Amino acid sequence: MSKSKLGKPKSTHDVFFGIAYPTRRSILALLAETNLSIASITEHFKLSRNAINKHLHILTDAKLVTKKEIGRETIYDLNVTSLLVLEDWLEFFDKYWDERLGKLKRITELNL
Repeated sequence: MSKSKLGKPKSTHDVFFGIAYPTRRSILALLAETNLSIASITEHFKLSRNAINKHLHILTDAKLVTKKEIGRETIYDLNVTSLLVLEDWLEFFDKYWDERLGKLKRITELNL
């Protein structure tokens, strides 16, 4: 992880990279229901704890999840605010879908 001008670590992964892999999207779906430890998350996959840990590192770096140390365990939680970036990006394309669906509707009405 590189450092910003203020000396704080900069993220090397963004939200889009974070959701790019199906396993990470599945982890996010699990965390949408409840906060979980890495052991609990690993139970849902046919992957090693080490592999899940790497995915969680990317999700944390992308600020899609937060982690909190409780005793000897690390508990992960979904950071819903980071998902707003995705919502904004998808919203930009809504107008194109509306136009295309409008065209499709007009074409199908003409052919009836």
